[in-house]
Amino acid sequence: MHCKSLSKIPDTINELIALKELFLNGSAVEELPLNHGSLTCLTDFSAGNCKCLKQVPSSIGGLISLLQLQLDSTPIESLPQEIRNLSFIRKLELMNCESLKFLPKSIVDMDTLHTLHLDGSNIEELPEDFGKLENLVLLGMNKCKMLKRLPNSFGDLKSLHHLFMQETLVAELPENFGNLSNLMVLKMLKKPLFRSSESDTQGTSKEPRFVEVPNSFSNLLLLEELDARSWGISGKIPDVLEKLSSLKILNLGNNYFHSLPSNLVGLSNLIELLLYDCRELKCLPPLPCKLEQLNLANCFSLESVSDLSELAILQDLNLTNCEKVDDIPGLEHLKALKRLYLSGCNSSCSLAVKKRLSKASLKMMRDLSLPGSRIPSWFSQGPVIFSAQPNKELRGVILAVVVALNHETGRDNQLPNVVEVQAQILKFDLKPKMFHTLNLCGVPRTSNDQLHIW
Repeated sequence: MHCKSLSKIPDTINELIALKELFLNGSAVEELPLNHGSLTCLTDFSAGNCKCLKQVPSSIGGLISLLQLQLDSTPIESLPQEIRNLSFIRKLELMNCESLKFLPKSIVDMDTLHTLHLDGSNIEELPEDFGKLENLVLLGMNKCKMLKRLPNSFGDLKSLHHLFMQETLVAELPENFGNLSNLMVLKMLKKPLFRSSESDTQGTSKEPRFVEVPNSFSNLLLLEELDARSWGISGKIPDVLEKLSSLKILNLGNNYFHSLPSNLVGLSNLIELLLYDCRELKCLPPLPCKLEQLNLANCFSLESVSDLSELAILQDLNLTNCEKVDDIPGLEHLKALKRLYLSGCNSSCSLAVKKRLSKASLKMMRDLSLPGSRIPSWFSQGPVIFSAQPNKELRGVILAVVVALNHETGRDNQLPNVVEVQAQILKFDLKPKMFHTLNLCGVPRTSNDQLHIW
């Protein structure tokens, strides 16, 4: 591997009758000298990142024992039809093959295929009979930016567990998509839908492409993770979504829907609900009790939040820039809450929150941000003096920092860690025992002061 001057492999390699693994990654090999019927013991063949390899010979179909074939980041333009003869193949990797625009129709005959990676390739479509790959468990198509549609047979991939199709041009899912009865992870986020201005909550920099969730989605009963950010989902999310009782992570951020199902309690295993930048959402319905993370940042139209009293293990609550929310019912019962972000919220919400917060509810708190410029009275404990005392350990360090920022810095309302501000607790040998970098979450839309306590 990585023999960058090695451009040719001798034909005599075909005489290695016991060879099981062959790795040519990163070499300058221009062709694969494979004879039909040779290398009958070869199970693992990898030629990834061979930048001079433009063609795969038809004789590759003669590798009758091959289980894994890796051709990532090569300039190949096609695969031979004979690839169907790899009768034991389990894994095929074609990531970042930018010259590859089509898959051979014969690929559907590779019925032992378990894993197929096409991420970063330029394929424009999948074969119409793609659903015949009945043993396919994982399909990766992230950043296949020329892929516009899925074939109608796609719902026949009954063994599919993981589907990754982030940043493709696919606009709609086939109606039989819900037939993927074993699907557990579905990631199909698109690039963020940029809005025209911060003051215009309805505008977009370009006309949005509205889509609806297929009714058959309710059949994905084993689905544990769904990431559909920026899909342009509009209107009302259908109530059938509540049937997905196996869901653990649901990310619908940066979409156009105005309402969720009337009740989400049926999502009994949901741990994370991420609705960041859903600017048309007006109301948050009752939520399942196992929820640990709830992100509603930049939901500018949100007016009310359901009672959160039952969310006994909620750890993260983000309401940054939810300026129409006046109160957070049940906040005082969230004994496990570690992070609460209220930057950019209105003053009445801030007052209501302060009334609901108590010393008991603050015991677990790690991060707290809210409007204002004064340290709350319940936080101050007089001057901080440290003197070494026997049998008494240092329990914490308080740092005070002022950070000024303009809205160009916080474009897209995302902030990185402020790396210049770090806290360390050192042992006697000066080795860090604890290390933390200040993390500011969410950029407020207002110029008013915001307080962040960690």
